[in-house]
Amino acid sequence: MSSRRLFIAATSAAALLALSACATPPASQSVADRIASEPSLATLNDLVTKAGLRETLAAPGPYTVLAPTNAAFAAVPAKTMTELANDPAKLKAVLSYHVLPGNTPSAEIKTGNTKTLNGADVALSRAGSFVTAEDAVVEQPDLVAANGTVLVVDRVLMPPKR
Repeated sequence: MSSRRLFIAATSAAALLALSACATPPASQSVADRIASEPSLATLNDLVTKAGLRETLAAPGPYTVLAPTNAAFAAVPAKTMTELANDPAKLKAVLSYHVLPGNTPSAEIKTGNTKTLNGADVALSRAGSFVTAEDAVVEQPDLVAANGTVLVVDRVLMPPKR
């Protein structure tokens, strides 16, 4: 092997080793940390903190989080977002509706109603690899965490009125 190729191979190997040493393996992160590490979930991360749910999602769980994207929150009417921002209890109720007790990867989703952390039922459905929660579609399944799974969805779910 030429010295140039040897240098390139050694440099590449060192770079890969440095990257792997710096990166936290997703499975060792909590659900809260996993959400925080995803740029497409920045709005959810901010709201989870504001609602006081970060500690819950960092606890042993396990939890399955139906995590709305930034675009999903942007589609919520401004009036609704203002109401949620001004009412921490209502914000917590909405976000808790996105959290299922237990660790349920997308392949294990069963069609039917499932109790959420806020106590209301959410309708889940799976056909092959296509998974929905109410009218939200799982866009990115199975972000694995130490205490559960994050399923990225395309809509914000609103709990039923009680």
